[in-house]
Amino acid sequence: MPQLPPDAAAVNRFPELLPLGIYTLLALVVVTIMLLASWWFGARRPGKNKGSPYESGVIPTGNAQFAVPVPFYLVAIFFIVFDVEAVFIFTWAVAWDELGISGLIHITTFILILLAGLAWLWIKGGLEWGPSRGQGAGSFEE
Repeated sequence: MPQLPPDAAAVNRFPELLPLGIYTLLALVVVTIMLLASWWFGARRPGKNKGSPYESGVIPTGNAQFAVPVPFYLVAIFFIVFDVEAVFIFTWAVAWDELGISGLIHITTFILILLAGLAWLWIKGGLEWGPSRGQGAGSFEE
């Protein structure tokens, strides 16, 4: 097969990239039209209801700045950690035949490191979300 000059090789790739270019151009045109239409047809009349915050149909009262108790964040972090762990373990299980004993050693190490972290968190008291011994029930600060 004869070698093509560098310019000819670049020209031969143009038909492959043409649909991508057309799609990108059309997407930009549609987005631009939608943004211009919302700006053009949008209501520009300020009112007292437009400037007020919306709280599911309820008129907000009080200060919106309050401290959320830490356990809510901990639940979110645990959820993310265990989801990532589940993804890795599921991927390992799917590829078990190709990974063999080496994969088993790696996933076992991964699980043991996670269990060690969980044990450390438990020992440090990171899983104690209820009221502590020095405080009464319902000790979350308001």
